[in-house]
Amino acid sequence: MTQQEALTILKTGANVFLTGEPGSGKTHTINQYVAYLRAHGVEPAITASTGIAATHISGMTIHSWSGIGVKQELSQYDLDHIAGNERAVRRIGRAKVLIIDEVSMLSAQTLKLVDAVCREIRFPDKPFGGLQIVLVGDFFQLPPIMRRETETGMRLAFENTADDPRGQFAYHSPVWAAAKPLVCYLTEQHRQEDSVFLGVLSALRNGSFNKEHEAHLIKRKVTGFVQTNTTKLFSHNADVDHVNETQLEKLPGAARSFRMKEQGAKGFVEQLKKSCLSPEVLSLKKGAKVMFTKNSPEGRYVNGTTGEVLGFDSTQGYPQVRVRSGRVITAEPAAWAIENEGRALAGITQIPLRLAWAITVHKSQGMSLDTAFIDLTQAFEYGQGYVALSRVRTLDGLQLAGWNAQALRVHPDVRKKDAAFREASESAQQTFSAIDPNGLQTMQTNFIRACGGKFPKHTPSASETTSSQPATKAYSVEKIRLTHANAYRSWSDEEDAELTNMFMEDEHIRVIAEKLGRKPGAIHSRIVKLGLGE
Repeated sequence: MTQQEALTILKTGANVFLTGEPGSGKTHTINQYVAYLRAHGVEPAITASTGIAATHISGMTIHSWSGIGVKQELSQYDLDHIAGNERAVRRIGRAKVLIIDEVSMLSAQTLKLVDAVCREIRFPDKPFGGLQIVLVGDFFQLPPIMRRETETGMRLAFENTADDPRGQFAYHSPVWAAAKPLVCYLTEQHRQEDSVFLGVLSALRNGSFNKEHEAHLIKRKVTGFVQTNTTKLFSHNADVDHVNETQLEKLPGAARSFRMKEQGAKGFVEQLKKSCLSPEVLSLKKGAKVMFTKNSPEGRYVNGTTGEVLGFDSTQGYPQVRVRSGRVITAEPAAWAIENEGRALAGITQIPLRLAWAITVHKSQGMSLDTAFIDLTQAFEYGQGYVALSRVRTLDGLQLAGWNAQALRVHPDVRKKDAAFREASESAQQTFSAIDPNGLQTMQTNFIRACGGKFPKHTPSASETTSSQPATKAYSVEKIRLTHANAYRSWSDEEDAELTNMFMEDEHIRVIAEKLGRKPGAIHSRIVKLGLGE
């Protein structure tokens, strides 16, 4: 599915799961949708599963937005307490669209709690209280991070176990099924410029990684000297801190420091500080390897652009960075904010740089790098190697120290579910492509009006644009949701066996679809995947 096709579906008000491989344009598509809503007077609630992801989109964590904080359970008392919070009620009650970015790192239990809060404050009989829910992410990325109580206090831990429902992926939650999100699987590629490298990454996703793919990675292994202008990715923070501190100390001269400025509610400020990739006190020297930590509104750099500090300008003293293209950029202070309904709740200002001789794989998620040295010898989690490798645009830009057995594994449940997501996306794509433009315009217009939005004077409404046209067929988002409700559920071994038997007995695809409760297109796709036909 293209970005434009996904955007068309989003505009109808349908609940959507927007996914795709790294570099497919998920963030770009969401930014376009947000701009569209704001142009029509609708302010979306923009949230993310982690603080780092939230800073990328100038939003709040879903935990803060919903008021659940670090809780893993909500009693009726907890719900009453949240519903008695004037700010929470105003924030959630006024919302029309809820966007949750990096949903792969959100547990099934947390999604359930968010749903419970929305129902408590809004409409109890509707998923997420009747909000349009837009879930964004790629489940091949890093899994949920769970908070666990220990004898020494609260700690964070990666969690994936099937026997702990709170550690399962968000799509395991009953509220995911209740919301019936249409799947928009973006298939265009805007990051990887190397077809061979793209083939390696795709093979890791679909389980076809073989000796030929491995040979490409082996060719990228290096030993000994690594260029200092190449960002290094490690699995653990200790390795990252050691490399950065050591390299900075090696440079001659005194360091110049830049202290972060802050404003707004203390709790939100602290959240921003912890999530911002630029440190509270940024120490730099001439020759320091640095990385930009934010996208430039003017397009001068993106989050992940690397370079070297040439010096500091003579007027403000801001660092001047030469990036890989040879261009010199003066790194002026940038702002990170937590916003709600267009109003800043808190903000911090800092030079958008960090030392970048090394960075953790976890903090690299969402970045695009020209070159990287990656050490996966201590990888410990599903998806860690895939995330690290997919940060780089080409094989030529990749240098590998090595990898362990865990590094190139992706979660088997995610791989199985991904096949179902792709089928559901194809089904949604076919359904919406069959709707005439006037019908789509009517659905989109009705959604904006239902949200209390307005249409710019120069943009005629659907009724105005179609007044002289023949009446079009009435389409309902809810009807489309129901049609696709079963399209993306996983295939069980029992279903595969039943499908195989019916196919071998020459049952018609439509008969098989009816018996299994699937779409004919999904049946055909599954037959091909099982190697039963073409």
